[in-house]
Amino acid sequence: MNLPITACIIAKNEEKNIVRCLKALRQLGCEIVVTDTGSDDDTAKLASDYADRLEFFKWVNDFSAAKNYSASLASNDLILSVDCDEFLEKFDIEKMIGLIKRHPICLGTCSLRSIFSSSSNGEKDFINERVTRFYDRRYFSFEGSIHETLRPLSPSLIYSYIDLPLFFYHSGYESDSLRKEKAEKYLNLLLRERSEKGVSAYNCYQIAKCYRAMKDSFSAVKYLAEGLSFDLDPSLVFVQEMVEDYGYALLDSGKADEALGLQSVYDSFATRSDFPFLMGLIYMNNGLFEPALSEFEKATHFPNASVEGTNSYKAFYNMGVIHEVLGNVTTAASYYEKSGKYLPAMERLKKIRHNII
Repeated sequence: MNLPITACIIAKNEEKNIVRCLKALRQLGCEIVVTDTGSDDDTAKLASDYADRLEFFKWVNDFSAAKNYSASLASNDLILSVDCDEFLEKFDIEKMIGLIKRHPICLGTCSLRSIFSSSSNGEKDFINERVTRFYDRRYFSFEGSIHETLRPLSPSLIYSYIDLPLFFYHSGYESDSLRKEKAEKYLNLLLRERSEKGVSAYNCYQIAKCYRAMKDSFSAVKYLAEGLSFDLDPSLVFVQEMVEDYGYALLDSGKADEALGLQSVYDSFATRSDFPFLMGLIYMNNGLFEPALSEFEKATHFPNASVEGTNSYKAFYNMGVIHEVLGNVTTAASYYEKSGKYLPAMERLKKIRHNII
């Protein structure tokens, strides 16, 4: 089935990812346009074997400019923007077509699963997020030189958001060194944008994310606090994430007592498991074990989680830790068992059983 959609990809020195990315997209049966922004490796050569059109664009330190140019090359008005390190894993074409027909003027989100941290024992943390990547170029375009967002071309445009059945795996942050390298590159662009266009909550949020990736929690706290000083809509995804990032940055900075201040916005942000889980950690770090247990328990009842495990095995693990600290070894073991194959829980359970024996 040929979809009247064009997948647009901008690429620079992506020879390690481009073939995997394009092969996966080929499953959709849509047109593929690749725009090379100055590669000096085999990216363009490899892309030419899979793309319907390959063009070149001089890099001007502006992701939106490159993406909008790539979209202008498409044969279709319906555009799916994909990054080279994103690989399509699951999709439902019939459902997707139905959604698009029912919502002709819309922005479509895709599911993106990424590794966002890894521990010394090899345990990996995953985050699931909805990213807005599908649009009609007659009504929308990208704005922002870095961490670009789709905006309507007319401020009076009436449109809807739809969740498309497109599921991608994002490999861009699989190692701490790669995360730090990207963060340093993006930080310079974000600081330049801040200097040229002024301070915004979103810019503060993205700068703070870079500092968190660079393990500079104190700088992250500074920019998150500045971003949260704006009058913000709690329903916006980036605002939810900014509040949660602020809590984690405070904990990482040894400011667990300050993090208790997030109690004041609980009702506005406890809409998914991530926030009660965070509050559980905050109470736990302040030695407030009973409210911590209550929050972890609440987290397990939420169907939706951004960070994997906050509504299941990670919450159970922390409940186990608290009970173990309190001397309730049998109860602790039961929570570790509920954590399944979560490595830290398995290790604690092994030690408990060894001591009992």
